[in-house]
Amino acid sequence: MTTTYAALLRGINVGGSRKVPMADLRTLLTGLGHDGVRTYLQSGQAVFTADHGGEESLAAELAAAIEQHFGFAVDVIVRDHAYLKAIADNVPFPAAELEPKQLHVTYFSAPVGAERFAEIDQAAFLPEEFRLGDRALYLYAPNGLGRSKLAEILSRPRLNKGLIATSRNWNTVVKLVEMTGD
Repeated sequence: MTTTYAALLRGINVGGSRKVPMADLRTLLTGLGHDGVRTYLQSGQAVFTADHGGEESLAAELAAAIEQHFGFAVDVIVRDHAYLKAIADNVPFPAAELEPKQLHVTYFSAPVGAERFAEIDQAAFLPEEFRLGDRALYLYAPNGLGRSKLAEILSRPRLNKGLIATSRNWNTVVKLVEMTGD
């Protein structure tokens, strides 16, 4: 059975370092035997179909291929269409009423319990808010991610210890659902 996936690469093509040209990424994924390979933006999203492996093994395979080809390690999360659609469908904030830059999803490589974030006094950051989902965290940042004090706290390494975590704005979340659903 063939499944459509999105690969989310963390921390590439930012500030002129860790360059991964999207054309090269498409070639790499095709070389791994995947079909229907497409990329979105330059910030590390690729969509592909595969008839073997699961999310974790596909992520490990792509991460190893990137390191071999480009000479540096890149964290990769792979999620299928059903998961991406469920994340979009279960957004706990009124996405249709917000500007896309105000809403973000951080995807995690594994489930995350509320205890990991229990020390954060959310009331101190209002009107910013976050909610946990399935291997994801939804962040409402009314002034955008760049000005978000809560995003700064949430990205601290000790909160994400042992996890791969990568964030996408709401436009990208919706686009990946659309691209993997084609």
